[in-house]
Amino acid sequence: MGKLMQFPHPYFSSKPTWKWFILVNVLIGATMSALDVSIVNVAMPTLKTDFNTSMATIEWVAMAYMLTLTVFLPFFGRLADMMGRSKLYNTGFVIFTIGSIFCGAATSAMFIILARILQAVGAGLLQANSVAIITQAFPGNERGKAIGIQGAVQAIAMAIGPFVGGILISTVGWRAVFFINVPIGIIGTLAGLLILPRQEQAGKKEKIDYLGTALFASGLAFLVLAFNNVGKLGWNSTTVIGYFVAACVLLPAFAFTELKVESPMIDLRLFKNWTFTVGNMTGMLSYYVMFAVLFLMPFYFENVLNYSPAKSGSLLTPISLAMAFVAPVAGHIADKHGARVMTTAGMLLASVACFAFMFLGPQASIFGLVGELIILGIGMGMFTPPNNSAIMGAAPKDKLGLAGGLLNMMRSLGLIFGVDISGLIFTKLERSSLAGQGFPNVQHVFREPSIPLAVKDSAFMHGFMIVMGTLLLLTIISTVLSVMRKSEAIDAEAAAAARELVGE
Repeated sequence: MGKLMQFPHPYFSSKPTWKWFILVNVLIGATMSALDVSIVNVAMPTLKTDFNTSMATIEWVAMAYMLTLTVFLPFFGRLADMMGRSKLYNTGFVIFTIGSIFCGAATSAMFIILARILQAVGAGLLQANSVAIITQAFPGNERGKAIGIQGAVQAIAMAIGPFVGGILISTVGWRAVFFINVPIGIIGTLAGLLILPRQEQAGKKEKIDYLGTALFASGLAFLVLAFNNVGKLGWNSTTVIGYFVAACVLLPAFAFTELKVESPMIDLRLFKNWTFTVGNMTGMLSYYVMFAVLFLMPFYFENVLNYSPAKSGSLLTPISLAMAFVAPVAGHIADKHGARVMTTAGMLLASVACFAFMFLGPQASIFGLVGELIILGIGMGMFTPPNNSAIMGAAPKDKLGLAGGLLNMMRSLGLIFGVDISGLIFTKLERSSLAGQGFPNVQHVFREPSIPLAVKDSAFMHGFMIVMGTLLLLTIISTVLSVMRKSEAIDAEAAAAARELVGE
């Protein structure tokens, strides 16, 4: 009986393939959190109708989740380094499962928003620790492959999310979208108890940096809210200006605090490591590009090409599927030859795709579109696992949780800014083009019958082309930064350099 209750269970921990059991457990969490992000978006119109509330309110079902997840990811990672990654990873499963139950049982819009915040706490604990656990379990010559497999599973989960969500909502109801997480969460928790390694305790007990955490989370939250609201309220809005001012005060105060305290929430000296810094910068830019494309393309498909929503959704799946196919291979190649070759090639392909998007017009070949989207997916699949592996390889062993939290935070910021900033630029350019053609102050372009279709298409493509041009510029910058990487062929040297920088 005593042997049965050992955690991790001897059956798993004694196996030479134990690391693969650990990866499978991490994949359960990756599937659950990725599936939830894409599946909930499908339920938003139904939630608005069912709770009889405004669009501004129901948007917080998604916004509250993303905001909570993004601002607390580094803190959760740092907490895991101090208290144990496996312990907090399993706690993430439990909290996410409980949050899903509350979401499914919600009786009002405010109830489900609060439940989504609880869900985001669980997802944050999972995401901040997943890459750190993989890095700890796999040697440097296999880490990229393992992270690539994780990326492939996440891409597939995000690709099938809208399809699964649509089926569940139409056959069972929107509550099933959340309840589907419960059995997955229970399986993940039990598997984690049996499989995940015990976390060795740090050599010295460190204090939690509550002030730094509060300053960082609030400053980043105000920054995200500012960009999220500027498209609706405008740059001159006192609310938007207030958000920007608050962020400009709180974030420098956070940096000053972190340089003074003995045990900072984020050790800023990590960013002295070029591999770590470039990896996080290009990771954010890559997600900015990908999610800007995912955000704008459905409008192009439906408003300009007159495709149905179902056809538009299916046309976006090649990006995720191409990523899923390429990611493990890219990670494996990076294990042998270093990250620089794969990340550079991946960003070059993304540049080719963005360049091609600039020449789309009111008429387009569906085969050409699919080909361009596949090229973008292949590029992102080639870039992401090697980049993540390089970031984690450059982090000290006792700060893997923090590194994983920062990695996922930067990707989340890329997602948020990619949608908000690209949407803002596009809207401004589209309305400017319409005003120049004699149609000022138009709010809903394609619903306005007085505007000729050719004028609508022209205004849309004007904004679309320039946004794609900005994405092309960002992919070129990422390509140059990737070329400037130091070679990661000797992984141990990068890690040793990071340890030296933080005084270990």
